[in-house]
Amino acid sequence: MTVECPTQPERVAASAARIVSFDDEPLVLVDPLDAELGFLDKAAAHRGRGTLHRAFSIFIFNSLGQVLLQRRAEAKRLWPGYWSNACCSHPRRGEQMDAAVRRRLDEELGLISPLRYLYKFEYHAQFDEDGAEHELCWVYAGTADAMPDINPNEVAELRYIDPQALDSWIERQPEVFTPWFKLEWARIRRDHSELWCRSGDAN
Repeated sequence: MTVECPTQPERVAASAARIVSFDDEPLVLVDPLDAELGFLDKAAAHRGRGTLHRAFSIFIFNSLGQVLLQRRAEAKRLWPGYWSNACCSHPRRGEQMDAAVRRRLDEELGLISPLRYLYKFEYHAQFDEDGAEHELCWVYAGTADAMPDINPNEVAELRYIDPQALDSWIERQPEVFTPWFKLEWARIRRDHSELWCRSGDAN
């Protein structure tokens, strides 16, 4: 089962001016053990095959155990219009990760949720000849039932979906999802069924 998140016109108008991501914002470069190496602007960090940098992904579940998906805005440089998890971004120079995940959840979705760190992992995904993701990504999860207030500069569409329905969708159309989301969802599905189980059923 999927539940679309209707967007109120006045919320879209209010959000339209919120530009929250900048090509020149400094990202944190790291080694495979997540030790800081320096800083590089976002555009350069994603150029070519990408330079390994620190990032995060947030998964949000509602009280029904459904997971929130976003379809990325068409203006995104990498993977525009693809479906992904609720929110992804990077901590900025001098910003603690706990502050970064709270900031970005509010900037993209207007949500406030207690977030729990799950794990981190390194991945590389090439989008085209000129752009890629190469990230040491911290993965978080939280719960929320409030209506998201989407930032249309970042998000084109939202929906809540049952884990089983999401599994089927990924199997049928893996090409419509971001590569990091598919990696993260497979591990969450395997190791963190407590995020959506409400009666001991892990299926």
